[in-house]
Amino acid sequence: MKPHLLNVATDAMHSFGARRDVQPDVNNRWHYHAALELIYFKKGKGTQFIGDNIKEFNDGDVVLVGSNLPHYWRFDSSFFEDNGNATADIYVVHFKEDFWGETFLNLPENQEIKKVIEQSKQGIQVLGKAKKALAELMPKIVESDGIKRITYLMESLAEIAHGKEAKLLVSLGFQANFAENEKDRIQSIYNYTINNYKKKIELKEIAEVAQISPNSFCKFFKAKSRKTYTQFINEIRVGHACKLLIEDKLSVKEICYECGFFNFTSFHKYFRDITGKSPLSYQKAFI
Repeated sequence: MKPHLLNVATDAMHSFGARRDVQPDVNNRWHYHAALELIYFKKGKGTQFIGDNIKEFNDGDVVLVGSNLPHYWRFDSSFFEDNGNATADIYVVHFKEDFWGETFLNLPENQEIKKVIEQSKQGIQVLGKAKKALAELMPKIVESDGIKRITYLMESLAEIAHGKEAKLLVSLGFQANFAENEKDRIQSIYNYTINNYKKKIELKEIAEVAQISPNSFCKFFKAKSRKTYTQFINEIRVGHACKLLIEDKLSVKEICYECGFFNFTSFHKYFRDITGKSPLSYQKAFI
């Protein structure tokens, strides 16, 4: 997939970037950059794309994205409605692997941090106690200056290293394809699918969005995403179903049709294949 290259700048007073965003459309596109990205969604909900992984993101989520790993956070439509109550609040840190010097990570005391940076190439979903710790540390990184800014970042990476519940997101064999002539095609497919997954999308329809023939589309999408388009759209639908199950406002059958499944049996099958649980088991486990 051809993500956009994003140049992450730092000012003369800092060795790495740290900021707070309150707009849901900052870097709201498929992109990558040389810097690692540590992001904390204090407030924010939508669909998360990292490499070949697709899942919902929610308030409180913390993710570490490795260098040059393509990613994209698509906020729910409620964040863009004029009279909507949804507000975004995001803390983001960008840092180069060697910003503290070429030999720093080779020190014996820093082997845990070095391992985290290596694992970030697959994307790390931070969970459990480490997630709670980073919810407190991320604002401190953004608000601090001087040596404390660096020590808070090191403490954050150490928390990830010590956490026992972190999850690697991207398959080990994933490789991004940065072919220039494909830079907008995959983005168009993503956007159209997210906006229309509740209805049946015919192969001819999505192939027209990609501006290629149906036969070429199947080969193109499988080659670039390492999954079929059916798998891709069902992951989006199941991700939305997970969100609705957590909210517990609709019955399982209502959620099935709300998410674009037209067969209750198929909904159960795909949900179990993707999450490892039945819809009701998933809901009970969360509650």
